[in-house]
Amino acid sequence: MNSDEISQTYHNSNNIFNALFDEIGKVIVGQQEVVEQIIIAILSDGHALVESNPGLGKTLTISTIAKTMDLKFSRIQCTPDLMPADITGTYIIEERSGIKEFKFEAGPVFANIVLADEINRASPKTQSALLEAMQEKQVTAGNETFSLDRPFFILATQNPIEMEGTFPLPEAQLDRFLFKILVDYPTLEDEYEIVNRYTKSGSMQVNKVIDKNTLLVLQKLVRDVPIADDLKMRAIKIVMNTRTGSKQIEYGASPRASIGLIIAAKARAFIQGRDFVSNEDINAMAYPILRHRIILTFESERQGVSKDQVIKDLLL
Repeated sequence: MNSDEISQTYHNSNNIFNALFDEIGKVIVGQQEVVEQIIIAILSDGHALVESNPGLGKTLTISTIAKTMDLKFSRIQCTPDLMPADITGTYIIEERSGIKEFKFEAGPVFANIVLADEINRASPKTQSALLEAMQEKQVTAGNETFSLDRPFFILATQNPIEMEGTFPLPEAQLDRFLFKILVDYPTLEDEYEIVNRYTKSGSMQVNKVIDKNTLLVLQKLVRDVPIADDLKMRAIKIVMNTRTGSKQIEYGASPRASIGLIIAAKARAFIQGRDFVSNEDINAMAYPILRHRIILTFESERQGVSKDQVIKDLLL
């Protein structure tokens, strides 16, 4: 896009986001905060880990967002027997004109939005196959490296209550997720609407709101949202306090959390139609940024202290 088209996208961004949320709302009832956080992660060019009990629409939400953005979508159902090549792809022998040659068959990771469903059911070896794709936006197979199409996001889900036969994600991989998003049960009114919608005949369709070129421009515009130096310093101090400022935290967050917190706060301000970052943006984004990056002490775990409560104390 040229500068005029970028400027037009900026001035039209409010309409774009309103249309995006309206279109997603045709399928997803409630969960506005969850949908907003997934959109913020995408605008921040980051990956998200979505955690909830079964049946709360994690997969449906992610696939619906992919449709509204007209992005290539693929789904990986993680199981203990899933192999790294099942994700990244592998070489196959192909015969042409009597000559046999190796050809790379791309795996499901070659998409714009990749849903890794129940990621903690995959073995550690398979989980690690996602690391290069998440960090470098590329895949190495044999002696060749293949770049992934932009934009590229991994949105992974996991169920917290089913621990048998699962492999908890290592800290190195958790740190590569920008957000850990928690999905709660719907309210009585929302569940009533869900039942109404999904007990009728016919399926709900969503329309494309933006294409991937527009999304790439929106990602660039997010980075250009200004943030005051004092707010930037506050965000950094919040992250640093996870290392030294709380007796309830055994291990704190890395500088990657500071970068993510500031970018996510910019994206939240941008979505809400503001050209500045506020304290409210920092506070709201601290929870999904930090909750998977801190490890509580044994005593805190024993007392049933939640990570969100510890983060809330850090924000005071």
